[in-house]
Amino acid sequence: MGLGKALESAWRTLKLTRKSDRQEFMLYLKLVTLGFAVVGTIGFMIYLVASIIELAAGVGNSTDSGPTGAILLGLLFG
Repeated sequence: MGLGKALESAWRTLKLTRKSDRQEFMLYLKLVTLGFAVVGTIGFMIYLVASIIELAAGVGNSTDSGPTGAILLGLLFG
């Protein structure tokens, strides 16, 4: 597909669009916020599990597994 055809197709698509009303916008906003929360929670859980594995294995510098690591392990497993 050439550049001219791509631009023409994009222009035809833009002509078909309409502005959403407030209720539809709020629905989209809620869905996007929920998506961000879900992805952020999954990322945080992956980070937490990786940190716990790192602390339990003793990987890293000696300053990395200081009192904060001991507190975290105590809260999770103690």
